[in-house]
Amino acid sequence: MMHNTVGWHIELEFEEDDQHTRAVALVRLPDGSEIRAHGHATRHRVDSNQPRVGEEIAGARALNELAMRLLAKAHEEIDADSGRISHAIHV
Repeated sequence: MMHNTVGWHIELEFEEDDQHTRAVALVRLPDGSEIRAHGHATRHRVDSNQPRVGEEIAGARALNELAMRLLAKAHEEIDADSGRISHAIHV
């Protein structure tokens, strides 16, 4: 039995200042579509400046939004193909 291997590459980009980190996640799918999502983190004024932590939080939030957008896209495709409304996939 032959199995197809498919890979997706997800890009994360960050913009930062002393108190805010913004992340953008992008995935390009084999069907040619792109899905983009955003995340944000804010450093509390009493916390030390740790850019890596802001990136992790903002990145995680962007990836979470990306996952939800992928689920929504899958539901739209199931519905379009089947002609009925699919049940929500819970994560």
